[in-house]
Amino acid sequence: MHHPAQSTLAVQDKGNDAHSALIRQMRRIVGDCFQRQPWIYWTDLLLTVTIGYSAAAIYLAPGFSWLQLGALVVAGLALFRAGTFIHEIAHMGKDTMRSFQVGWNLLCGVPMLMPSFLYDCHIDHHAVPHYGTGRDGEYLPLGAGPVARIFWYLAQILVIPLLAVIRFLVLTPISFLHPGLRRWVLERFSSYVMNPRYRRQLPPSAPKRWWAWLEGLCFLRVAAMLGVVALGVYPWTRLLSLYVLACYVIGLNWVRNLVAHTYRNTGEPMSHLEQLTDSITLEGMPLVTELFFPLGLRYHALHHLFPGIPYHNLARAHYRLMEQLPPDSPYHQTVRPGFWAALAELWRNARSSSARPEGVPSRQAA
Repeated sequence: MHHPAQSTLAVQDKGNDAHSALIRQMRRIVGDCFQRQPWIYWTDLLLTVTIGYSAAAIYLAPGFSWLQLGALVVAGLALFRAGTFIHEIAHMGKDTMRSFQVGWNLLCGVPMLMPSFLYDCHIDHHAVPHYGTGRDGEYLPLGAGPVARIFWYLAQILVIPLLAVIRFLVLTPISFLHPGLRRWVLERFSSYVMNPRYRRQLPPSAPKRWWAWLEGLCFLRVAAMLGVVALGVYPWTRLLSLYVLACYVIGLNWVRNLVAHTYRNTGEPMSHLEQLTDSITLEGMPLVTELFFPLGLRYHALHHLFPGIPYHNLARAHYRLMEQLPPDSPYHQTVRPGFWAALAELWRNARSSSARPEGVPSRQAA
C-alpha cells in the first residue's frame, strides 16, 4: 500500500522530469546560439555612444530650441541602449571580454554613474532559489496589487539620479574610513535594482579593488560636474538639464521593466519553468520595439530560459523556438503582441489581485 505522500512525490518527480526534458529539447534547438562575437559588441557600443554623446552635447548647449529638444529624445534613447550593455556584462563573468568590460565602464559606467559592479547582483535575479523572492532585487509583486505599488515603483525614477550623486560624492569617500562602514555601503547602497529592500551578498572573491577604482572615478565625475558649475564655467541650469536627461534614461528602463515579467509572484520560490512562464516576450513593430527594448530585451523570457545567449543571437534563437515548438508549449505562452498589451495585462492583474479576498493565492503553481 502506497502512502499518499509517496504518490504526491512520484507525481512531482514526473513533472520535474517532463520540465527538464522540455528544457533540454529547447537547449538542443538553440545550441549554436551561445557564442559571443566581440566585434558586434564593440561596433554597437562605439556607434551608440557616438550618437548618444553627440546628441547630448547639442541638448546641453546654452539656450533652448526645437533642435535641442529633438537631440534630447535621441540622446536618451542612445544612452539607454549604451547603458543596457551593463546587463550583458553581468552575464559575462569577470574574465570574459575583459577589454570590453573596462571600455564600457570608462565610456558609459563612470560618465553615467552606473559602474558595472552595481549590477553584479543581477545573477540573483536568475537563481532559481531567489527569483521572485525577497532575495531578488529585480522583482516586485506589481501584478499582485495594489495598483498603488506600480506608481510607487515609478516614483523611484525621480530620486535615483540624486541618490547616485550622494552615493559617489558622499558615501564613497566616507566608506573607506572603516571596514565595517565600507561593507555597509557595499551591501546596502551598491545595487542597481528595483526593490529598495534588497541587500546584496558580498562573495569572498569580489574584486573590491577594481570596484574602488571605479568608485574613485565616479567620485571625480560628480565632483567635476558640480565643480564646473560652482566655478561659473556653466550655469546652474546645466545641472537641471543633466537631471532631466538622467530621469529620461532611467525612466525608459523603469517603464521597460514593467513588462519584463507578470510580477504576480508574492515571494514563493519558483522553478526554472515557472520563471520562464512568468517572463514576457514582445512581438510586433520590430524597429520601434528595439528602440525601447534594446539589446534583445524584448526576448526576456528566452533570456531567463538561457541567460548565456548573447543579445545578438536572441532573435535567431527565438524564431527557431517559435517554429519548432508546438503552439501549446510554455514558450509560446510567454508571447504578447506588444508593449501596450503587456502593460494592460499588468494593470488588470494588479486590479484583480487587489480585489481578491484574503486567503486566495495570487499564483497557481505551474
